[in-house]
Amino acid sequence: MLSTFSLPLYLLSALGHWFQGPPAPATAAAPATIEWRADRRLTWEDFKARPNTDRLAALTSSTIDAKVGCVDYQFSAQVRAIFVPAESWVRNPATASPNLLRHEQLHFDLTELHTRKLRQKLSLVKLDCLHLQPAFNNITKLAFLEWQREEAKYDADTNHGLNEPRQKAWEEQVQQKLQQYEAFALK
Repeated sequence: MLSTFSLPLYLLSALGHWFQGPPAPATAAAPATIEWRADRRLTWEDFKARPNTDRLAALTSSTIDAKVGCVDYQFSAQVRAIFVPAESWVRNPATASPNLLRHEQLHFDLTELHTRKLRQKLSLVKLDCLHLQPAFNNITKLAFLEWQREEAKYDADTNHGLNEPRQKAWEEQVQQKLQQYEAFALK
């Protein structure tokens, strides 16, 4: 028996949060997606979309891409933190500050943190392959809500990165949590 279910979770973040459907096709010049890696930091060149609001200085589109399946009634899962260049933008890259880029990077780091938390949850539950879809949907809905709440709290607490002491505190806290969930990082 082969069954596969996929549930991409999208969170657009950066000075605001919205839920959005599947990513728009990427242009030939931009990679379709960038998978989170500790040794790969975002650059302003990664932000390929055009601004669609006057209120924001930048917008990061990040995704938790979760795929699960069963082969011969054995459950398996693949969960990845993804950055979507074709949906991410910066108003003016020439004048955008390094602090703003750090703020945007931390949105992507939060996506990776919640990806690791979802990997942990999926490793701990015993999912029935005959009834996989409802259980998987429930787990991922809860994971998305937790992620969405933390992203909103991050922007509120740091005033969208403008409160430098709070921004630094969040950076330290997220790095500590990433270390705490290191066992659930992709190797």
